[in-house]
Amino acid sequence: MAHKPDGLFEYILIHYRWVFVCLFLLPASFLFDIWLYFRNWIVFKLSSAPKQHNSKVKHVQEQVRKWAKKGKKQFICTARPGWQTVSFRRPKYKKTMYNIDVNLVDVLDIDLDKKTVRVEPLVTMGQLTATLNPLGWTIPVVPELDDLTVGGLVMGTGIESSSHQYGLFQHICTSYELVLSDGIVVTCSSEENSDLFYSVPWSYGTLGILTAVEIRLIPAKKYVKLTYKPVRQLEKITQETELASKNLENEFVETLVYGKDDAVVMTGVQTDDVDNRKVNAIGKWYKPWFFKHVEASLKKNKTVVEYVPLRDYYHRHTRSIFWELQDIIPFGNNVVFRYLFGWVVPPKVSLLKLTQTDAIKKLYENNHVIQDMLVPIETLKTSIEKFHETMEIYPMWVCPFKLFANPGMVHPAKNTAAVYVDIGVYGVPKATNFSAIEATRKIEKFVIDANGFQMLYADTYMSREEFRRMFDHSLYDEMRTRLGCKEAFAEVYDKVNRTARD
Repeated sequence: MAHKPDGLFEYILIHYRWVFVCLFLLPASFLFDIWLYFRNWIVFKLSSAPKQHNSKVKHVQEQVRKWAKKGKKQFICTARPGWQTVSFRRPKYKKTMYNIDVNLVDVLDIDLDKKTVRVEPLVTMGQLTATLNPLGWTIPVVPELDDLTVGGLVMGTGIESSSHQYGLFQHICTSYELVLSDGIVVTCSSEENSDLFYSVPWSYGTLGILTAVEIRLIPAKKYVKLTYKPVRQLEKITQETELASKNLENEFVETLVYGKDDAVVMTGVQTDDVDNRKVNAIGKWYKPWFFKHVEASLKKNKTVVEYVPLRDYYHRHTRSIFWELQDIIPFGNNVVFRYLFGWVVPPKVSLLKLTQTDAIKKLYENNHVIQDMLVPIETLKTSIEKFHETMEIYPMWVCPFKLFANPGMVHPAKNTAAVYVDIGVYGVPKATNFSAIEATRKIEKFVIDANGFQMLYADTYMSREEFRRMFDHSLYDEMRTRLGCKEAFAEVYDKVNRTARD
C-alpha cells in the first residue's frame, strides 16, 4: 500500500496545494514567462548575444583558473540553483562543490546555409522554438517540456516523437564548446576532438563546463496532421507501435498506454494544407486538445484525425506537464477554472520544486513515481508487463527512437543502430503493496538485463557497479584521465544516484 500522511498538516499540504498553486504560482509563472519572452526578443533583435558570448565564456574561464589557484580543494559544478532544474530532486552536491557562475542563456546564431543554430546551454526549448518557428525552421527533436534547457538535454538526454527518425537530442547536435578543467576553451564535433564529442552526452558536466551547442535545423511547416488510432490487446499495441516507427512517412510517433490492453498510437506529419474543419489548438483549456482527442479515440474505438499548429503540437505535454497537473489541480477541467486560470497554466516546475516542503517531498517519494526507461523495442511487451506488475501507473508514455551505434556511454549492445523505446511513467502507482525503492530496483535490474538505460533525472538506486554495467564508461574514463577531470569533476554516478539528491 502507498504511504499515508502522518497527520492533518501533511494531509492538507498534499491535498490542498492547489490553493497556493492557483493564487501564487500560476501568476508568478505567467509574469516570469512574459519577462523572459521580451528579454530574449530584444537580445535577439539587437544581435547582442554573439558579442557578449565571448566575454561570458571568459568569465567562466577566470573562475576555473581561480579555483585552480586556490588549490583545487573541491570539485567544480555550475552555480545554477538545483530548484531551477526540471527534475523532481535537488542535488546535494551544489552545497559542497566549488560553484561556477554560468550566465549563458541566449540564442547566438542561425546559419541557414549550414542549416544550424548555435545556442548557449541555458536556452530553453520554449525559447528556441519561439525564435525558430516564425522563421520557418525548427530543430529535428524538440523535447518536452518548454523549460528543458539545451545544456540539460546534452549532458543528460532528451527525446521526442520525432526520435524514431532522428534519435536522441544528442544525435541532432553537431558541435559543443566547453571550458575544460585547465580553463582552456575547446570545440568538439564528430570530425574535431571526436572522442570528447561522443563523451559529452550523458556526462552530467563531469568532463567540462558546456558553453555553446550547435544544433541541426530542418524546415518547419505551419501545422501537424495527427492521427489517433485506438489499439486493443498488448500484443497488438507493441506491433502497431513498431510498425508506426518503421514507417518513415510518419514524422511523429508515440503511444499512450491507458491499460495493459488499451492504447492509442499517435502519428503525425507536418503540412501546410489543412482541413479547416479539423483545425484545433490548445487555447485556454487546461486539458489540451491532445488528451481530449486521444481519450475520445479510445472511448469510441475510432480513429480520429486532427490538424494542429506546429507550435501547439510542441506544447501538447507542456500544458498539463504530461498528466501530472491533474494531481496538483484535480478540478482543472472545471469550466470556471478553465476561464479563470486555464490561460496561465502550467506553473513553472522550478517554482513547484522551490515551494515544496519536506512533508510534500516525503509523500511524493512514497506515493509518486517519475521514471523514463529506454529499452530495445523487441522487449516492449515484456517491459509494459513489468511496469504493470511493479507499479501499475497509467497512462504510460511510449516513444520509439533510433539509437545510433556511436561511441559513448549510451549505444546499442551490438555495433549497429537499433530501435529502442522510451517508456515513461509519471504518476501515482496502483500496484498492491507498492514500495518505491523495491519497485524501482526491480525495474532497474530488468532494464540492465534488457541492455537498456535509465534517464538520469529520475531516482536511481543502482550501485556503482550496476551503474557501470548499464552505461559504457570506457571512453568516458579515458577522457577523464586524458583531460585531468578526476581532480576537477565528480563522476556521473556521484551526481545522479539517489543519495546525492534531496
